[in-house]
Amino acid sequence: MSKTYRLVISCPDRVGIVAAVSQYLNERNGSIVEANHHTDAEQKWFFMRHVIDAGSMSVDLDTFRREFSKIAEAYDMDWFINDSDDKPKVILMATKESHCLNDLLHRWHTGELSCDIVGVIANHDDLRSMVEWYNIPYHCINVPKEDKMPAFKAIEKAIDESGADTVVLARYMQIFPEYLCEKYRFRVINIHHSFLPSFIGAKPYHQAAVRGVKLIGATCHYVTADLDAGPIIEQDVIRVRHSHSATDMVRLGKDIEKLVLSRGLRFHIEDRVLVHGNKTVVFSQ
Repeated sequence: MSKTYRLVISCPDRVGIVAAVSQYLNERNGSIVEANHHTDAEQKWFFMRHVIDAGSMSVDLDTFRREFSKIAEAYDMDWFINDSDDKPKVILMATKESHCLNDLLHRWHTGELSCDIVGVIANHDDLRSMVEWYNIPYHCINVPKEDKMPAFKAIEKAIDESGADTVVLARYMQIFPEYLCEKYRFRVINIHHSFLPSFIGAKPYHQAAVRGVKLIGATCHYVTADLDAGPIIEQDVIRVRHSHSATDMVRLGKDIEKLVLSRGLRFHIEDRVLVHGNKTVVFSQ
């Protein structure tokens, strides 16, 4: 695919925003290859994401940013523009379960995820050989029950030294401390099953099987200090039949977790997610 720029805008809704952006691009020969708009009528807030053919533009990115800032100021925009050639750096975190981690590594390896995976952090050594097969650095940082803060300081150092833009909790089973949630605000992505808060603790799929649930699902969201309550990026469900055992449900649950997490990460790294309050606008494709 040819090189593109992704222009993402969020601002108070008013007449003339689309016209102003379109006029600017037209005057610089910018060809729009994908366009998305949404207005939140209740919040009176406007969201926009344009993908522009970089080769068509008569100005470079630095000039674009300098010139467009005048329009952004006039409309009180929160905005950015990214180059598709600048791949986000992603660091993955895991515990012992491998399904989400392995799925993301495979999708990255085959080119489905346009990012650079710069490392894996885990609190056990179980997944080291799998990760190192991909020639990715593996950081095993144990998190003791008695005092977790030194471990999280080591995790913070590993994230910062990797230069990661995004952290993905691929079934990482430790709770991020509040200060890291704030430091990496809307940069940490998590996945959890759909049974919360109904089935809490160990073996949620087994608990659900006993209750005879008919749907299971997963939620991908940004991590905040409120556990599993951050802005939602993606969700999906799969139907369960009466003939499914608890083992079947675990298998189905893992399948849906992998799918939802990979979608959520792709939406994030392609700048398709705009957060407003505790809600998101997701211009999925």
